[in-house]
Amino acid sequence: MSGTLYIVSTPIGNLEDMSFRAVRILKEVSTIAAEDTRRTQKLCNHYQIETPLTSYHDFNKEEKTELLLHRLHGGNDVALVCDAGTPLVSDPGYYLVKKAVETNIPLIPIPGPSSVLTALCVSGLPTDRFIFEGFVPRKPGVREKFFEKLQPEVGTIIVFETQHRIIKTLRAIHKTMGNRKIVLTRELTKLNEEIMRGTVEEICQILEGKIIKGEITLLIQGQPQRKSKQIAFPNSDPITNPPFE
Repeated sequence: MSGTLYIVSTPIGNLEDMSFRAVRILKEVSTIAAEDTRRTQKLCNHYQIETPLTSYHDFNKEEKTELLLHRLHGGNDVALVCDAGTPLVSDPGYYLVKKAVETNIPLIPIPGPSSVLTALCVSGLPTDRFIFEGFVPRKPGVREKFFEKLQPEVGTIIVFETQHRIIKTLRAIHKTMGNRKIVLTRELTKLNEEIMRGTVEEICQILEGKIIKGEITLLIQGQPQRKSKQIAFPNSDPITNPPFE
């Protein structure tokens, strides 16, 4: 019998968000395929996980997929993890999962943290319908076209952005979508967690001249419908949670 490929979610920041099941699985499998073995090693050290690690990323996925499939077909269980959160969500892993499905390898998801859902549930924006579009394109012209296509979307729009390009992205949103309500979250579950709610213009004013760090999950109000109530945030002050003890 072949082994099982486990898709294991890991914390997006706070190590206490690791599930008991995830820890057990990572201890029991024969190999952990990690996007960055150095980062995953820190997690393993914290939970005393001694399972061997092997790198698996976009630059070696074809070679490593063959190796991992060979181990799986030999009866060995393998766990796939990314640097943080749920694998395959803007992270490597699709190629391996696709090949595993094609070769009848059993797959078991070990659910856990996701910055997309974490940000959505505290945003104050509608949660009954949403769309995740990954990272915003880097090039100026492509960036504007990206948001132009999303302009008619009525559900909450969720994207990833970096600290260096966030102002340019907000300007592109304002240009193509107008002054919509947005929620900017960064460093979720970490010591410097921050949540900012307001219009595009208000958030731009908050960020003006401010140095921000960390990855950003940005939520954009969907196309306002004529008969629906407009979302009103009480203020645009960022929310900084107290340090984790």
